[in-house]
Amino acid sequence: MSKLGMVAGVMSGTSADGIDVALARIAFSRGDLRFRLLAHRGFPYPKDIRRKILRLMNASSASVPELSRLNFLLGELYAEAIRRAMRASGIRRIDLAGCHGQTLYHQGETANFLGRKLSATWQTGEAAIVAARLGIPVVSDFRPADMAAGGQGAPLVPFFDYALFRHRSRGRILQNIGGIGNLTAIPALAAPNEVVAFDTGPGNMVIDACCQRLFQRPMDRNGEIARRGRVLQAVINKLLRDAFFRQKPPRTAGREEFGGRFTDRFITQCRRAAVIKPEDIVATATAFTAATIVDALRRFVLKRTPKNKYQDFIVSGGGARNRTLMRYLRESLPPLGLRAQTSDTLGMPVAAKEAAAFALLAYQTWHQRAGNLPAATGASQPAILGKISFPPLEAARR
Repeated sequence: MSKLGMVAGVMSGTSADGIDVALARIAFSRGDLRFRLLAHRGFPYPKDIRRKILRLMNASSASVPELSRLNFLLGELYAEAIRRAMRASGIRRIDLAGCHGQTLYHQGETANFLGRKLSATWQTGEAAIVAARLGIPVVSDFRPADMAAGGQGAPLVPFFDYALFRHRSRGRILQNIGGIGNLTAIPALAAPNEVVAFDTGPGNMVIDACCQRLFQRPMDRNGEIARRGRVLQAVINKLLRDAFFRQKPPRTAGREEFGGRFTDRFITQCRRAAVIKPEDIVATATAFTAATIVDALRRFVLKRTPKNKYQDFIVSGGGARNRTLMRYLRESLPPLGLRAQTSDTLGMPVAAKEAAAFALLAYQTWHQRAGNLPAATGASQPAILGKISFPPLEAARR
């Protein structure tokens, strides 16, 4: 592949709502990165496939045949999504793809297993299938290399944030709100080891789960349900005392922390707090996400920094489309000296950033360059991320 590359990035997040594809032209010349997003598309999972993925996430028991079949099925779906994105945008050829895969399990901290202390992660979606269908190399399985270097394998998007959004004179905090919320704080002219990045807690995950259970809807589109509800502040105050929110960075979260069991507890506490209607639970879940972000900013980003070190607070991910969540953030941030805006204002569509990040990480891997930020993941050193799957020889020649 030449230095100037057409790369696809593919992301399917912890919400398991679908597949995001970003198509980018990337070059690295004389030490300067040139990244141009050409197109992005999102493709929802069919309902039966989403149900299967959610059932297998952190399942106490799951059949090996099911897991194996899902791995190959997702490979087919990822390849189809890339092809559809290419057709829709009129792009005929790409050189490389980076595919994060669908996380089924992530344990960033070490724990005892059969006499050994291990961390572990599993992203499924067979890259060899994607490579064979598209006739190009595919980089996948990004997290383990960082974990082998002592990191938590996440968050990985801060590398992209640092590469594209570091500013000469403005400190920037980039907050992604997918299934999980994560932030990257980049002081003006920061060196890589000055970046602060970690998972803030639930993003859309608890909101979506409440909508599914109470309204049989996959999400609260535009925050309309939450807008009609009343926030139960006492519930939020109690939950913010959980150990996760006191844990210092680096830290990572997923369904292990904020999945079904947490949602059960959340709904129970809401119902015990007051005589409520279902909209109040969704409103409280939405306000809780905003509160965890503000709490993380106060505890771990702003507490020990000079006043006005950060000027910009930039939101991306599906949560940026939730008007009620954005309103809660906009109301909470001014006392911290921050003003919320979306990544659209910087030319990066809110739905495209994570997929675009994995296009860049794949490009880094192909050129044998590191793709992690040790300050974000806790790794002992930079690491080249991922594994490369090559297409069959005849497919590659086409």
